[in-house]
Amino acid sequence: MQPFTTLTSTPAPLKVVNVDTDMIIPKQFLKTIKRTGLGVALFSEMRYNEDGSENPDFVLNKPAYRKSEILIAGDNFGCGSSREHAPWALLDFGIRCVISTSFADIFYNNCFKNGILPITVSQEDLDKLFDDADRGSNATLTVDLAAQEIKGPDGGTIKFEIDPFRKKCLMEGLDDIGLTMVKKPAIDTYEAKAKENRAWL
Repeated sequence: MQPFTTLTSTPAPLKVVNVDTDMIIPKQFLKTIKRTGLGVALFSEMRYNEDGSENPDFVLNKPAYRKSEILIAGDNFGCGSSREHAPWALLDFGIRCVISTSFADIFYNNCFKNGILPITVSQEDLDKLFDDADRGSNATLTVDLAAQEIKGPDGGTIKFEIDPFRKKCLMEGLDDIGLTMVKKPAIDTYEAKAKENRAWL
């Protein structure tokens, strides 16, 4: 998993509340168990017209936001079914950070397991971030995980809270497998002793 320390990007404003996981990655794309290749289907029902052409009005299709790595969204982001394909699709598109006033619990947890930083802010702060994002490529945000700060284009700063353990895992790029591998020397020592003491097993 790629470590997350600081991230500077033009933020994309998605001014929609209750964005559920089916909106993030529709059910017809859930056949794969690979974490890659889903970015093209991210928000597909909003990004594309019925004939497959791009919807020019959708935020991620606008020139200023095509390479956004920060998504600012309305309340209750990631609600609905518990599909892990949702953070996979966001990450494959290039989104490393999602900022909202609240997240569905399962989606929130899945973000951390896949190297995405979900940040919860107040409605007042979200409105300020939307204002910044509306300026397009003329404004960038910097998310500093170590300092737990979002720095705006005009020098303003928004502080955010995060669980210390999750912060450590993100900064060190440790998913569940990575956390296990950190303990590999101790595991190997235990297995060697077990094999010596119980050779019949």
